[in-house]
Amino acid sequence: MLLYENLILSAVVLAAGIGVGTLLSKLFGMILVRLLGMGASTSVGLGLSLEAAGNTIAVFALIVLATSLHSYRIIYKFSLIELFRADKQGEPAPRVSVWAALAAALLIAGGYVSALQEIHTTEQFALNMGIALVCILLGTWLLFRAAVPALLAAWRSNKSRYYRGTAMIGVSQLLFRVRSHVRTFSMIALLSGITLGIFSIVYIQYYFAERSTTESRPFSYEHASVDPAFDEAVRHVIDADKGHPVVSHLSIPVVELDASLTNLRDIPIHYYSFAEPGKTVSILSASAYNEASKALGRRETVRLAAGEAAAIRPMLDDQTYAEYAGQSLELRMEDENRALPFVALLEGRVLSWRFPDLFAVVDDVTWSELAKTAAPTVFEVYRVEGQEKAGVTADRLNALAADREDVRLSTFYAEYKRTQEESGLFLFIVGFLGLVFLAATGSMIYFKQMTEAQADIGRYAVLRKLGVSRRELRRTIAWQTLFVFVMPLAVGTAHGYVIMKVFTAGLVGMNFTIPILLSMGAYIAVYSVYYAVCVYSNDRMLNPA
Repeated sequence: MLLYENLILSAVVLAAGIGVGTLLSKLFGMILVRLLGMGASTSVGLGLSLEAAGNTIAVFALIVLATSLHSYRIIYKFSLIELFRADKQGEPAPRVSVWAALAAALLIAGGYVSALQEIHTTEQFALNMGIALVCILLGTWLLFRAAVPALLAAWRSNKSRYYRGTAMIGVSQLLFRVRSHVRTFSMIALLSGITLGIFSIVYIQYYFAERSTTESRPFSYEHASVDPAFDEAVRHVIDADKGHPVVSHLSIPVVELDASLTNLRDIPIHYYSFAEPGKTVSILSASAYNEASKALGRRETVRLAAGEAAAIRPMLDDQTYAEYAGQSLELRMEDENRALPFVALLEGRVLSWRFPDLFAVVDDVTWSELAKTAAPTVFEVYRVEGQEKAGVTADRLNALAADREDVRLSTFYAEYKRTQEESGLFLFIVGFLGLVFLAATGSMIYFKQMTEAQADIGRYAVLRKLGVSRRELRRTIAWQTLFVFVMPLAVGTAHGYVIMKVFTAGLVGMNFTIPILLSMGAYIAVYSVYYAVCVYSNDRMLNPA
């Protein structure tokens, strides 16, 4: 009987799911096209993929087989009379332990502290994340196992609130059923936290796609000058684009030194550990930096006395000037070693990102002396209007430099398009999977509440006969259901926020308020819909008119 029931229900649900999925395929395709920034000209058709349908049927068959075997194991474990009387058996009162509740709070707090610590090495990252994972897993399980019963027991000990209205009914039901919710709540909180954290990370990357591109590609076009003919060809292509006129054009000379000619590896700033021999350190003059900063519309400038230096903060780092105070940049020149103390940390980069991201600014006199010992590389940079839409010109420049590795051409549009497409694709995948996870976890709570409501029909009928009004019963149902939904929602939100903070630590200087509120708002909105439907269904079942 159970096998036939599973097969019939599964066939109906599977057919309905494939049908609804086919109808929604165009909608999701349009969302994907929108996220990738392909524009309204890209058409999306409606169709059924036989391969996708076959994979869905295969996965669904495995799920049905697993659930059937699990049901068989439960059924054969008990006798028939025990199964008929299962809903008559109450649950034992949970043991309330203040120490266990305190241990849960300490474990979760310790996991958060370990995860949010400043990390400098891969080994430290692996160790901290391992400790955080173990602490959060155990803390979450112990939270619902001990802390929630302790909270309900404390509520019950407050006699004035416990005996007010129908509070006694809701608190007693939650307290005696909390043991059956431990695994469900723990799993929902952990899955929701992971889903929310990953979705927030991807959405933040998509939300700040243009800003991150602006940091890695400050100018619209940039290339190393190799010969006058190529420079002129590039200028001709850019000037020919009348739809994106040139705002500024500069020539920025840069002295590129081998890392072995500096002491950067000896400076106790973790990013400079990448300054290995064979890697280059780019040094700009103060006047060139200020001119480029002005061309970019920035207010940041630098003033250096003779023998002083300023560092440009690496893009993927959160360094502060406090790490540079008292440190010096040593230049190992042919006839002498010159130490230039760091007097400032500049936030805005003026040349495109490359690895290792080692840029420094020195005073003009020192730079002129360096230029005599090492021939500078001149970078031609252009800033144009509407650079995020200058795809045609960017393609023409890339074709022009296709066989020239020495020109080191970079364009804002190519990087912006790549970042938007990658983050948009990840956002679509993570958002879709996140929606599935949220729907699954919300359904778990909903059907568990419906099952418990079915067993409570007789008890609520007695309460109505004793004179409890429908309004009081509806209020009890509402806040009791709210407690069940809010607990895993709150814990999952906290876990997700910590995950987001860990993996966005390198995105310095960005305000995450809007993307976080949007992602968490979508998360809460899904659960709010489930909550409203659950309250409505329980009220109709337990509190009929």
